[in-house]
Amino acid sequence: MSNTIKVIGIGDDGREGLSPLCQKWIEESERLAGGERQLAFFPDYQGEKFVIKDGIRQLFAELEREEKKTVVLASGDPLFYGIGPALAKRFPVEIYPSFSSVQLAFALIGESWHDAYITSVHGRPLKGLAQKIDGRSKIALLTDKENTPGKIAAYLLSFGMTEYRMFVGENLGGQNERTGWYKLEEASRLEFSTLNIVVLKKTCPSPEWPTGIPDHEFAQRKPEKGLITKREIRVLVLAALGLKKDSVVWDIGTCTGSVAIEAARIAKEGKVYAIEKNADDLENCRKNMVKFRTDFFLMHGQAPEGLESFEDPDAVFVGGSSHELEAILDVCASRLKKGGRIVVNAVTIEKLSDAVRFLKERGFGVNITLAQISQSKPILQLTRFAAYNPVYIITGQREGEEK
Repeated sequence: MSNTIKVIGIGDDGREGLSPLCQKWIEESERLAGGERQLAFFPDYQGEKFVIKDGIRQLFAELEREEKKTVVLASGDPLFYGIGPALAKRFPVEIYPSFSSVQLAFALIGESWHDAYITSVHGRPLKGLAQKIDGRSKIALLTDKENTPGKIAAYLLSFGMTEYRMFVGENLGGQNERTGWYKLEEASRLEFSTLNIVVLKKTCPSPEWPTGIPDHEFAQRKPEKGLITKREIRVLVLAALGLKKDSVVWDIGTCTGSVAIEAARIAKEGKVYAIEKNADDLENCRKNMVKFRTDFFLMHGQAPEGLESFEDPDAVFVGGSSHELEAILDVCASRLKKGGRIVVNAVTIEKLSDAVRFLKERGFGVNITLAQISQSKPILQLTRFAAYNPVYIITGQREGEEK
């Protein structure tokens, strides 16, 4: 394609908000593409109109089918969660942005936005949002007709995130512009215009926990406590997993969810999948997810059944396997992404032997850490040490891949 496509950002003020030059390019074009709302600003356009809906593949096909002088209209800044980058990868383009909804919202509330956390739930599930935004001072959220300000407020309340106030900007820049600050409880009961943006601002401190959350902070099975990957072992496991901020993690036999929760707090932009066969432990895990503001995928089941519904992992932790270790590892090894790691905790030499043998047979390099940890305990006015059960931490990574 020799013709350069002009991609023009447009606000809710329509044609009036465009420069004379942009208006001239639109008038002189042969094809005008955009959403129904953008195209409606040009009822007298003489050329061909192309409505973009249900993704942009149809637009790509149209642009490739017939070469015409084309202008593509996009909301606000086409490079900000917009169509601009996708078009630029396939066609010669010139991009002329307008104000983004984020810029307009922060201008209205008189706040800087260079230090805000900005993310989108437009066409995306709310799942995982809790750990992404927890503790951040300023957050901007792009919404849609499903993930409304009211639904977002109710979601945050379900995780006890009452330290946030919500600003909602509706139809920014247009004739029906409306703005306001709301408590989450209030916002959860209200309806808003479909075209809106949400800004969250923290008004008091959020709860904080270190990496290596103390064991007593987790809800556990009573009176039979101890079914938890203990803090000291958990920190070693997290280090062995080698998590990044966008890692996809599996926790098999999650129990109270201690490893999954800490993994979700590290891999805030990733995804965590956890599975547990015991219903009582599963309920404790759910309570812990709310307390520690982590929203991951939790399944009731006996692995390896159910793992087929999980996204391919960067890291896998096997904390509980019953008698299915080899079957579980077989699935994990076949699904693990390049450079990924499998970490297995074992308290018996038989399980240690089985895990090491399996991983080596599948071409993994294996590292084993024997953790023998004792914790101080008071005895009258003195101090003694009580030993934890020794734990073998087996880490597998395919030979030749990054360490």
